[in-house]
Amino acid sequence: MLALIATAFTQNSFAQDSTKTEPAQLLNTYYKLKDALVGSNSTLAAANAEELVKAINSTDKEIVNDDARANLLKDANAIAQSKDIKLQREKFATLSNNMFELAKTVKLSAEPVYQQYCPMKKASWLSNEKAIKNPYYGNAMLTCGSVKTTL
Repeated sequence: MLALIATAFTQNSFAQDSTKTEPAQLLNTYYKLKDALVGSNSTLAAANAEELVKAINSTDKEIVNDDARANLLKDANAIAQSKDIKLQREKFATLSNNMFELAKTVKLSAEPVYQQYCPMKKASWLSNEKAIKNPYYGNAMLTCGSVKTTL
């Protein structure tokens, strides 16, 4: 009987640990979308946005509240349903602002999260590295921008 209880507690603690990794998975999926836009690959951006939609929907409600979830899903769905890189980049700007708001309230990563800004587009995005790789212009202006904030 004691072994049964110990097993239940062990499994429960593992279950709790797996939910703690969800914020990092959400952020990593966002980074994949950003990288697809950096590469000007609208098909990959749409696929990664679809993956982001799934990640947002599977994230614990205590981590992403209903309002934040709705805001993130609105733009992620719009990107997923489009093959137009210009539209995807437009929606990514709003998605990035909402991800930054989430990142300010929830620890999404043990690693630094850099908020970067493109003065030409007047839009921000999040990155896991200091080096600028602009998702709004791709190769045309790959290094346009600067780090504004580090979380």
